[in-house]
Amino acid sequence: MKRYFSATLFLTCFVALSSLAQVAIPADSIITTKHSTTILGQAIKYTAHKGTQPVWNEKGDAIATLDYTYYERDGVAKENRPLVISFNGGPGSASVWMEIAYTGPALLNIDDEGYPVQPYGIGKNPYSILDIADIVFINPVNTGYSRILDKDVNTNTFFGVNADVKYLASWINTFVTRRNRWNSPKYLIGESYGTTRVSGLALELQSSHWMYLNGVVLVSPTTLGIERGGPVDMALRLPYYAATAWYHQKLPADLQRRDLEELLPEVEAFAMNELLPTLAKGGLLTSDQRQAAATKMARYSGLAEQVILQNNLDVSPNLFWKELLRDSGYTVGRLDSRYRGIDRKDGGERPDFNAELTAWLHAFTPAINHYMRNELNFATDVKYNMFGSVYPWDRSNDRTGENLRQAMAQNPFLHLMVQSGYYDGACDYFNAKYTMWQMDPSGRLQDRMSFKGYRSGHMMYLRKPDLEQGNADIRTFIKNSIPAAGTPAKY
Repeated sequence: MKRYFSATLFLTCFVALSSLAQVAIPADSIITTKHSTTILGQAIKYTAHKGTQPVWNEKGDAIATLDYTYYERDGVAKENRPLVISFNGGPGSASVWMEIAYTGPALLNIDDEGYPVQPYGIGKNPYSILDIADIVFINPVNTGYSRILDKDVNTNTFFGVNADVKYLASWINTFVTRRNRWNSPKYLIGESYGTTRVSGLALELQSSHWMYLNGVVLVSPTTLGIERGGPVDMALRLPYYAATAWYHQKLPADLQRRDLEELLPEVEAFAMNELLPTLAKGGLLTSDQRQAAATKMARYSGLAEQVILQNNLDVSPNLFWKELLRDSGYTVGRLDSRYRGIDRKDGGERPDFNAELTAWLHAFTPAINHYMRNELNFATDVKYNMFGSVYPWDRSNDRTGENLRQAMAQNPFLHLMVQSGYYDGACDYFNAKYTMWQMDPSGRLQDRMSFKGYRSGHMMYLRKPDLEQGNADIRTFIKNSIPAAGTPAKY
């Protein structure tokens, strides 16, 4: 027998049951709490709606429920107020990361460089974009508290590039309708695999639900289904290697003295104009050409020429993370190469673990569980999945980059901003630039695309200066992508 709680029934019963944990997540529920904060020196009052909303099948049965947190600023008109719809990645990751560390009004207790501190806790985010936009953080199936309700449903309904986009678009349609936000300028923001998700959603919302967006923000984007392999893949890595080596002071003295953002364009130019055609020659390279390439790659990567030559000029990210600091007994982090790890042995070709992810999990997990129960009054015995099982995930027919291009081509009001950390080795910044170039080979959409780089890793907002700047960039992006009243669409 399916258990179903309407929003009204849940609210009626919640006060009486508030001291009791809910064993199962209700399909449809909402808990509302009032809060206040200060953003950019301005006092802000807001309402947090913590709830669940069903995913229905074609018969109208609730087959799953997604938990979400919706933050609304109080005392402002909603008619034309922007709405930001936020996802994280994985694809099995909850939206915890951006909710309590980036755009939301709550802020994880970390130091200014983004490293965990104890005691764990939650404070207030003085840079949140809640001053100019309302935000909903959504947890897809099996992340956060979101769960499948119908045990007989085929998981292919949810677990795949295109299935994910399809059911989430329907869910968003319902949410926007319930909240009466159809007139609002709408924005999608996704991080990591969340960028695949929102790129696909941009077209799905537009073509299947006639919901047109003003903007998409890609934080640490994936490849979005855009092919890159062989020499292209090999060459695109080098600027990230240079940034990481610069951070760990492994570059030659003349390069080390230069500012990172002044150095990187030189490395990017070498990667595209010299290294890429060199790598394309493969076995046709003469010994002198191979040596010359290895010498310059070593100069920009901090690695020894011998290592580069031993790998035929193709140094994998795993080997780089293991090799760069091998002589001092450390590895560097995959998602944020400012972090150092300690392996069982110095030998080998890849690190034993991701030092940065371990650090983040032990800071975020207690904080989000405390926050949901004690600040948002969402009490349940259901486990909050930081990472939930969404496998096997169908990655076939990933055309999400092309989907986003098509959505932008059809909607002249749709703008794109990419945000990347220079020290992100999982979704590196130069690959993000390449994605933008290849997504729009005609160049006709470039005036609606922008790139922002930051001196941190995959979750660039963990570093306080980038938290402030990243939110400022989103705030500017939103303001600049809302046309003046009466501005016609120019196709």
